Amino acid sequence: MTHTVHPYAHRLGIIRDWKSRWFAGDKKSYRENIKVDELIRRFLTKRLRGTFTSGIEIERSASELRVILSTGRPGLVIGRSGENAGKLRKELADMVRKIAPADRRTLKFDIVEVRQPETDAAVVAYMIAEGLEKRMPFRRVLKQTVEKVIAAREVEGVRIALSGRLGGAEMSRKEELKKGRIPLQTFRADIDFAHERAYLPYGVIGIKVWIYRGNVYQDKKTLVRQPVQAGPFDGTPSRG
Repeated sequence: MTHTVHPYAHRLGIIRDWKSRWFAGDKKSYRENIKVDELIRRFLTKRLRGTFTSGIEIERSASELRVILSTGRPGLVIGRSGENAGKLRKELADMVRKIAPADRRTLKFDIVEVRQPETDAAVVAYMIAEGLEKRMPFRRVLKQTVEKVIAAREVEGVRIALSGRLGGAEMSRKEELKKGRIPLQTFRADIDFAHERAYLPYGVIGIKVWIYRGNVYQDKKTLVRQPVQAGPFDGTPSRG
């Protein structure tokens, strides 16, 4: 029997880093930190659906709780003169206070732009979900997305799988389209993976996306994209 592993977790400590970076001194604070992390991720994933959110990273120091949000549409998240980002930060701070009232860390909220959305699996998965929710034919959505992704210079391979009641059929099935190479067993292969759901009147369609962006060696920069970090909610991104 094969043992299927998550492409991100499979490369932790080799070419990937943890998405939550902190240290807990005792069991109670560890339990609280895990709960806060999960709530932050659920809240932001639900609230920011439609903004092409790619990843949510959480860092803790002695005095700060920093939430780093990667998105393909930073303007929508920041809002006019930073008002949306300010509201989100306040709501997150209130949530953290309820769960961990003894935690006195100040909450910082950073927004990072995904430079090339076609090379990011989470953004591509949401693009497909948007197309399916607009009732476009699933085969056309699959083909167009694969062509768009493989046209990007960094991308060497792409694989997209859809499963569910495709086309409104009575029986659910799985359709897949692949172009290029996807070396899942190679540790140094920079494979981005994401799964998303498209909510349709006749049921939920599952979407999985694998994007291969070449191999990462020790002398090469690990990250393919160069993020742009938003300033302190003034709406003007500054280079990170």
